Amino acid sequence: MALVPLSLKYHDDLVEAVKDGELWRHWYTFIPTPEKMNDEILRRLKLHEQGSMLPFAVLRDGKAVGMTTYMNIDAANKRVEIGSTWYRANVQRSSLNTQCKRLLLAHAFEQLHCIAVEFRTHFFNQQSRKAIERLGAKLDGILRNHAINTHPDAVGALRDTCVYSILNTEWPSVKAHLDYQLSRTRKA
Repeated sequence: MALVPLSLKYHDDLVEAVKDGELWRHWYTFIPTPEKMNDEILRRLKLHEQGSMLPFAVLRDGKAVGMTTYMNIDAANKRVEIGSTWYRANVQRSSLNTQCKRLLLAHAFEQLHCIAVEFRTHFFNQQSRKAIERLGAKLDGILRNHAINTHPDAVGALRDTCVYSILNTEWPSVKAHLDYQLSRTRKA
């Protein structure tokens, strides 16, 4: 597994990845359709130019299998959100997400000296909520009626956003937990 800066050279891999499981059909999250992948890559790259996002392609065996980002970067308050993450269906529920988040969290706490790293997801995205909780993040609260959904299958539905975080004081324990989880998957 590797995290590399997102670029258009990963377009074809990401189109193939998003087709695995037809990920764009999930009404409670935004994942681009194959036809809109180029636009999504360019959107993330524009946010990177503006300083509010640092987007990555997630590689497995040299091929892009998904995307993730540092977003809502708040350097003054030493906070960052890890989000806009998705993976092709055949790598979901593998150790890939733990490996990816372990790298992102270590960089945020150990190089960027963040005091908190945040994760956000839709209240109904149970798979994402469980994955965030398995990392060791704690639920800070739920922002009710936080956003208006624009997904074609749920236009106008209101989104309740679950906000999770890991604090810098929690990082040593979370790091040990993630390393333990990863050591067990390597032995299996």
